[in-house]
Amino acid sequence: MRQSEFIERIVIDIRIAVSLSTILPTAPEKPLDDGRIAAASWALPMAGLVVSLIAAIVYELARRTGIPASPAALLALAATIIVTGAIHEDGLADTADGLGGGNGREQKLDIMRDSRIGTYGACALVLSMLLRWSALATIAEPASVASALLAAHVAARAQLPVFMWLIPPARSDGLSAAAGQAAAQSAVIAAGLGFLCLAFALGFGKAVMGLLLLALVGSGWAWLATKQVGGQTGDILGALEQTGEIAILLMAVAAF
Repeated sequence: MRQSEFIERIVIDIRIAVSLSTILPTAPEKPLDDGRIAAASWALPMAGLVVSLIAAIVYELARRTGIPASPAALLALAATIIVTGAIHEDGLADTADGLGGGNGREQKLDIMRDSRIGTYGACALVLSMLLRWSALATIAEPASVASALLAAHVAARAQLPVFMWLIPPARSDGLSAAAGQAAAQSAVIAAGLGFLCLAFALGFGKAVMGLLLLALVGSGWAWLATKQVGGQTGDILGALEQTGEIAILLMAVAAF
């Protein structure tokens, strides 16, 4: 592969990853081939970079206008929800409803596909938003908040290709099945990008701790998803991102 083709492939992968994770119109004009999404999954941390920068800018502007840390943190959180189209929050809510309220594998999967939100989903969303908001508000200082957002959004998405590589789809149709199973190379590159970002934002020691924390979170979801529905789904990937984001933000509170 020539250098120009290699660079073009990287750019296209990043565009695919950003279009999957946000509402930004970055998707390539040509239809994606089978397995193309899985091949581009290594670039999901780059989508996290985009989301974190937008949130950090919103927080910085809010603080510059005299808005206190608490409402500024809420505005930053709102910015991430808007720019992602709440795709990960939707996955968290559907997963909580399905795994918490269903009886048997098929019923759990059916509930996860239902667009209506139930009690488990509502509680999961409230807890997720409160934990992320309170973490950012506690950190407060704009530069530290920017570092925490960068670490959380990049690292939380870096674990997704690893999960897609290790845990097969739970069903033969749906978003996760259509995306395909990520290759080991994509998983390793994504994990490496996540670790580098953690080290840059929080320091090497915290990066190692963050990697172990994400491994623990991912292992918990792997066990639960395999036991409950026999594999992963797009909703479970969204729930994994949310819990990973929360874990890194809470770690950042201790770091700062």
